[in-house]
Amino acid sequence: MNQVMEQLNEKQQIEVKRQMKIYKQGVQDIIPTEELETKVAKSILENRPLKIKLGLDPSAPDVHLGHTVVLNKLRQFQQNGHIIQLIIGDFTGKIGDPTGKSVARKQLTTEEVEHNAKTYFEQFGKIIDMEKVELHYNSKWLSSLNFEDVINLAGKITVARLLERDDFDERISTGKPISLHEFFYPLMQGYDSVMLECDVELGGTDQHFNILMGRHYQEKFGKEKQVAMLMPLLEGLDGVDKMSKSKKNYIGIDEAPQDMYGKSMSIPDTLMIKYFELVTDLNTEEINAIKADVENGKLHPRDAKMLLARTIVRMYHGQEAAEESEKHFVSVFQQGALPTDIPVFQWNGPKEISIIDLIVDLKLLSSKSEARKMISNRGVKVDNEKVEDTSTRLLLSEGMVIQVGKRKFVKISLNKE
Repeated sequence: MNQVMEQLNEKQQIEVKRQMKIYKQGVQDIIPTEELETKVAKSILENRPLKIKLGLDPSAPDVHLGHTVVLNKLRQFQQNGHIIQLIIGDFTGKIGDPTGKSVARKQLTTEEVEHNAKTYFEQFGKIIDMEKVELHYNSKWLSSLNFEDVINLAGKITVARLLERDDFDERISTGKPISLHEFFYPLMQGYDSVMLECDVELGGTDQHFNILMGRHYQEKFGKEKQVAMLMPLLEGLDGVDKMSKSKKNYIGIDEAPQDMYGKSMSIPDTLMIKYFELVTDLNTEEINAIKADVENGKLHPRDAKMLLARTIVRMYHGQEAAEESEKHFVSVFQQGALPTDIPVFQWNGPKEISIIDLIVDLKLLSSKSEARKMISNRGVKVDNEKVEDTSTRLLLSEGMVIQVGKRKFVKISLNKE
């Protein structure tokens, strides 16, 4: 590294340090950090952009903030003039990444892969400049491998190394089956890096093993080894589990501005700075200032969270939508006013009904047990009055407003017949 840095002038050395500061922000691990710094220095010295890889198996096309942790880091590289290589696993996606799975994953059809990939592109364009992205489908090189090529690829890795994966080890210890094809997933992901001569590969910490396969196979094929950059997994709104649509603890980047703002305000205080670091476009100095102001009492955690919510909405819907969402939140949730755009439900059922049945029929909650719990927690209002008793029966009237939780409202419209 010192030899490369010595060839740079003072301005170029400052640029290396500037970029490294940006790339280190919010990162869980860089393997190895020294190699990344060397690659950045060489790219400046030779005026050659780095190739930054992100592999995607488009199995779940709805992008939420958890996915954007890696995308935001890609944007930083792109803003510094480096090349983003998006690898669409149209071949590997038909096999399914076994990472974190206790059973073999469902294999995708060609049609499913193509549809999901298209959806990814539309959403990614909100974060990175898709016109400057290199798009690659790994079927281009993987489909052309013959059986001898596959055997040769398999011969460059040991079974013991593959069994180091925690998910494989766990399935073996619990007697759950592992199909032979699953062992080939990390091999193919590593081969992608060989074919594209990637300099850096990004992914979540759960992709640690797969990304290191890129370094392994590049070395075996006589290529310069890529750097592995691992981003932390983002906890969802519950503050416990990884953000996931199935866990219902997510904020989707296609959600309406008001929903996005409201959900952001439910992020636990303990995770605020992590969200600032991983899902916003604020720079290190701005984030450090927010952190310091919260710690020394200059900035109330509520106000910091409002800044976070406003920033998230602004990134995906613009400044005007962010300001309007904040006004709506303050009016409805802090001042107790009813929103002006409450959805209307045409009611054709009985005029008298239990509050629990009404909540379920209006699809405000999915079950009676959830409705009882919400009422017990004082989370249900009728015409802005709290419902205290789970046995309450209502005589419905035109325009009656039912509120469940902080963000669910329905206005009743009675059948005139």
